[in-house]
Amino acid sequence: MNGKTTVLAHLKPKKKAKIISIVGGHHFQRRMLTLGIREGQTIQVVTKQPFMGPLTIAVGNCKMTIGRGMAHKITVEELQ
Repeated sequence: MNGKTTVLAHLKPKKKAKIISIVGGHHFQRRMLTLGIREGQTIQVVTKQPFMGPLTIAVGNCKMTIGRGMAHKITVEELQ
């Protein structure tokens, strides 16, 4: 790993990262797969809402909103 490893919730907006791992139960893992969020994919935080609000993320050509709790379960490596 060359970049800095962190959770998705701590990634700054407009930064791209590679998904390293997704930690959670069976239903959470399946939900992430349904949304197209998989290990090895490139992900970007588009916007962060204030006061611990949700994050808008981009995975491939899709944009979606996820909660901070979900974002804390996704470990990423920042890309340069």
